[in-house]
Amino acid sequence: MAGVIPRREAFFLPGGVTREGRFCLLTRAPVSRGTLVFAHPFAEEMNKSRRMVALAAGAFAACGWSTLQIDFTGCGDSGGDFEDASWAAWTGDLQDAWCWASANLSGPLAVWGLRGGALVISDWLRASGVVAPLLLWQPVSNGRQHLNQFLRLKAAGEMLADADAKASMDLIRSSLQAGRAVDVAGYRLPAALAGGMEASSLSLPPGFGAPVAVFELGPPERTELSPALRVLTERWSGANVSVRATCVAGPAFWQTQEIELCPALIDASVAALGDFA
Repeated sequence: MAGVIPRREAFFLPGGVTREGRFCLLTRAPVSRGTLVFAHPFAEEMNKSRRMVALAAGAFAACGWSTLQIDFTGCGDSGGDFEDASWAAWTGDLQDAWCWASANLSGPLAVWGLRGGALVISDWLRASGVVAPLLLWQPVSNGRQHLNQFLRLKAAGEMLADADAKASMDLIRSSLQAGRAVDVAGYRLPAALAGGMEASSLSLPPGFGAPVAVFELGPPERTELSPALRVLTERWSGANVSVRATCVAGPAFWQTQEIELCPALIDASVAALGDFA
């Protein structure tokens, strides 16, 4: 399949909480072994990772795996503004993408998540009862911590006039708890989205019976997963989940100032897909 140019098809998936629907991009494999439904990362990390995800989807198509990308409500080219989003809407978007893929594409389905997308997948798995192979790139394990890191962008700006970081964070959180949206780094973050993220954590439903491939990036000299992810994957293995957990040398492309790529991550993921079919 080397050298084959994948066919990409864009469409809007109707439904959801906005009239316009959700934008989807299908990278179709010439000969399909299955389909990955992709859950994108949070806020600006989504934009930073677009190129890397597109290259990976093309590589996956070359080895027989189609990829269905959906822009969650208020994100990317989907309907609504970021302020219209909620955690429930995002898990609903993933459910609708899964149902569309199940009805319209042949072969088995798997789920691919990057960073905060893994949290959306985790909550959706518990709600839907779906058991499917998982490909997780640099997954976020703690929603509250992930939200705090995002809110610090606002607190850092306000600290120019207020040197008390804790006071700034407390004010931001009190606004969200009161149901008011806050402006952070060009995003108007709604309370319904922040609250859902804060309550989320990366976990698998009891008795999860599908393979899981987890990849974490780091410098070339690093060969072990971060402590938090190592503990998590060891817990899954102890619960008889088939887990492949690997550290890959490469840049944190979802947050670098310039667009960065990590071909080694794509190659490792292609190899992991052999366990999914």
